[in-house]
Amino acid sequence: MGAETAWMQATGPEGDVVMASRVRLARNLQGIPFPVHLDAERGRAMTDRVLEAVAHLSSDWQLRPVRLETLSPLDRQILVEKHLASPLLVADPIRYEAVVTDGRETVSIMVGEEDHLRIQVLLPGLGLSEAWTVADRLDDAFEAQLDFAFDADHGYLTAYPTNVGTGLRASVMVHLPALVLTREAGSLFHTLAQTGVVVRGLYGEGSEGRGSIFQISNQVSLGRSEEEMVHALTVVAEQVVGRERHARQQLEKTAPVALADRVGRAFGVLGHARVLTSEEALQLLSDVQLGVSLDLLPAFSGATFSELVSLTRPGLLQRQAGRELDAGERDRIRADLIQEHLASRSGAA
Repeated sequence: MGAETAWMQATGPEGDVVMASRVRLARNLQGIPFPVHLDAERGRAMTDRVLEAVAHLSSDWQLRPVRLETLSPLDRQILVEKHLASPLLVADPIRYEAVVTDGRETVSIMVGEEDHLRIQVLLPGLGLSEAWTVADRLDDAFEAQLDFAFDADHGYLTAYPTNVGTGLRASVMVHLPALVLTREAGSLFHTLAQTGVVVRGLYGEGSEGRGSIFQISNQVSLGRSEEEMVHALTVVAEQVVGRERHARQQLEKTAPVALADRVGRAFGVLGHARVLTSEEALQLLSDVQLGVSLDLLPAFSGATFSELVSLTRPGLLQRQAGRELDAGERDRIRADLIQEHLASRSGAA
């Protein structure tokens, strides 16, 4: 799992606010219980069937499977930090779970999480329609190899009722520092919840919106076509982008000194700190990125904001160092890494 991760390394449409778009499809094999009811033997047989299908598709899709039981805890953590696997999947891989990725880690398939397969496509920026196109093609390719559980009245059958129907979950990862600073984020999220949209933190369900980074996704996949759901969330994402940009403009108009001071201090700390914890770095990177988006600060050098957020997480930091690090070593190396990616010229706010 040492490939470059394409979605982190590019900035897509509306990239000043939308870090990435994801489309995920939940699928289960006909006649086999959901993973929560599988014992190890039947679970391994299920995974074997899925990986046999993966082998048939590998030449066209360049898919590479790995069983989680063969990975170290660090490697499993890195899968989560790259958003290629969920914390739930990697938490206790003692049975049969697997992850399949393509060469650029745009595609990832979780095998044996809450459903037998969760096929996901990740693209930079606001690209839900494009991600859906890829996911749909891959789903068709799998369906030619596997018999999925499907009901004529209810659609694809899944472990949780909210996924029944299309089995589709679309989401965008957004950076909303101005809405957080102006305290407008809470009311926006409340409004979104009323329309069937869910807001979660950086790593999805159960995580917090640290660094003003959130995931916004549809809640129900029944009663609409996939295209309708993707379009609806795209419209929501565009509205969120507009709200965030408006909040940034308001900060520039109503509190220019305070804004310049905040982003300037963050830039200064990142440029000179010798030790940075994971959470401190995430917040400071968020503040600097706000300054970059408003042309108050120079851009990062050689890395996108998304990439720096990921590279400074504990697992990927240790992968770059080539060894396990204690917390103190990670904090020192994190500070050094960020300074390597700060623009060489001074940023005057």
